[in-house]
Amino acid sequence: MSIPAIDLMTALRSGHSTSPRLTWYGPASERVELSGRVLDNWVAKTSNLLQDELDAQPGTRLRLDLPAHWKSVILALAAWQLGMEVLFGDAEAELLATGDPGPGAAQGAFDAVLAVALPALAMRWVGELPTGVVDYAAEVRSHGDVFMPHVDPEASRRAVVAAAGTEHTHGGLLDGFAAAHDEGVRLLVAAGDGLEPALAQCLGAWKRDGSVVLVHPEVAVTEKLLADERINAS
Repeated sequence: MSIPAIDLMTALRSGHSTSPRLTWYGPASERVELSGRVLDNWVAKTSNLLQDELDAQPGTRLRLDLPAHWKSVILALAAWQLGMEVLFGDAEAELLATGDPGPGAAQGAFDAVLAVALPALAMRWVGELPTGVVDYAAEVRSHGDVFMPHVDPEASRRAVVAAAGTEHTHGGLLDGFAAAHDEGVRLLVAAGDGLEPALAQCLGAWKRDGSVVLVHPEVAVTEKLLADERINAS
C-alpha cells in the first residue's frame, strides 16, 4: 500500500530530479543543497538504517530531539516513508534521534538511540558515545540507495502529533499537517521557529512541486541571499 510520504518521495526523485529541493544555510558558512534525487537518496538510506539496523516498522514511534536542520528533515521523511510516527518534545517513543546523546539517553527509556552530528559535513560523531548508541553519520552511508519496506505501511496509522495535540494520520499528512503554499514556491523557512513548523512548511512546498531554503538562526537573511536563492515566499 502506498501512503502520501512514499508518493512524495517518488515525485521528488522523478521529473525535475536534479533541481534543488532542500537548501540549508548553517553556521560557519555552511550551505548544503540537495536535489530531489539526492534528497531521496538520503531518505532511502535513512529508512533502511531505521528498518534494518533499529528494527523500526510501521507504527514505531521516533522522537526527534533535534532542531530544524536538513538532517532532522531527512529523518522525519525517512520515518514517514516507513510508516512510523514522528514525535517531538518529551513524548514517549521506542526510538530517539538526538544531537545530545548523554549517558541518560540510553538508560532503558528507548529501544535504540541515534546520535546525530549536526555539522554539515560531519562523517561521524566526534568523541565517545555511550554504549549502544548508533552514530547516524557513520552508519547511514553504508545502507542501500533504494528503500523497500518489509511491511506495508498503513494510511490509518498516526504519522505525527502536533504540539497543539492535533493528530495526523499518514493518509492525511499532506492535507492536514502540511502548510498550504502556491505551486512551484521557493520557500524561505526559519529554522529558529522549530522543527515541527519547519516540517509542515517543507511538506507543503514539496506537495506543490516547490523547494525550500532552510536557514539557521545565526545566518542573516540578506537581500543578496534572497536574490541568490530566488526566494519568492516565506
